[in-house]
Amino acid sequence: MDERELYDSQYSEWQDGGETKIRPLFLKDFQGQDELKKNLSVYIRAAGQRGEPLDHLFLSGPPGLGKTTLANIVANEMGAEIKMTSAPVLEKPKDLAGMLTALEPGSVFFIDEIHRLKPVIEEMLYTAMEDFEIDWVIGQGAAARSIRVPVAPFTLIGATTKSGSVSAPLYSRFGIDLSLSLYDNRDLRKVIERTSRILHIDIEESAVEKLAACSRGTPRIANRLLKRIRDFAEVEGNGTVTDELLSDALARLNIDGCGLGRQDRKILETIVSVYNGGPVGAETLSIHLGEPPESLEDFYEPFLIRKGFLQRTPRGRIVTDAGYAHLGYAPRSKGKENEDGRFLF
Repeated sequence: MDERELYDSQYSEWQDGGETKIRPLFLKDFQGQDELKKNLSVYIRAAGQRGEPLDHLFLSGPPGLGKTTLANIVANEMGAEIKMTSAPVLEKPKDLAGMLTALEPGSVFFIDEIHRLKPVIEEMLYTAMEDFEIDWVIGQGAAARSIRVPVAPFTLIGATTKSGSVSAPLYSRFGIDLSLSLYDNRDLRKVIERTSRILHIDIEESAVEKLAACSRGTPRIANRLLKRIRDFAEVEGNGTVTDELLSDALARLNIDGCGLGRQDRKILETIVSVYNGGPVGAETLSIHLGEPPESLEDFYEPFLIRKGFLQRTPRGRIVTDAGYAHLGYAPRSKGKENEDGRFLF
């Protein structure tokens, strides 16, 4: 099956405007992550030349960067089928056994959020990854015995947003480790331009630049915002996303010029107004905001830290001078701290 036929067969819903319409199918169409793509291309070509499945692949990085898309791309590049699941779905060993024994030779088996695998499922996966066999217990009590059931050679792709939560024995069984990083504005512009071409969105170059700067370094957010801005352009404009229309639409979506949303600004405002700029712990802050600590640490804080508006210290979170300036406040006093470690004005 050639590339055109693959597009036609897998993406017949293009005319429906589905999400899959904008997902790239091959490495050449995947924007950004240039070094990662170069290395992955070599691994795929080498495996293909040897006629072997690609070695097991570990993908890590923040959400929205394309881990699931890359898994599909690997399957397409290898000419293999892909079976996809998520770690929380695998409740019992029989769930994993059923999926593994149904794989065709050379298949790609994708497990999302692999850090959430239960220990009993993870242990069954060890022998499957190394020996392409699974241990299965037959009978009960004294009559119980273990047999090994062969499975077809396959490539496991494990994706996670929390690589540090993956156990060392599982991580060591992956032959390829690829980490996706947040995108810079240049690569985000390419993502926006590609999506606008596919969705037939007319957008000015200056608007592309501004939208890239507001997308938190994440293609998923860039595409989501582009589609919402398109709605404003079609209903309240002439169909073209202009710089002026974009600014108005972002304001109505409560997103400022740096990409901060309402909750981002609320976090900074709370630390400044309630905790005198910090430091304040994540648990205390999450109670005040009504936001789970995991959301603060995994979604909001990395972006605020990357923008230079927030610092994590051993004593807690502190709003930086840049954060004060972004909120329109004068910088806090320097060099004077009370007994709690908070700065005095």
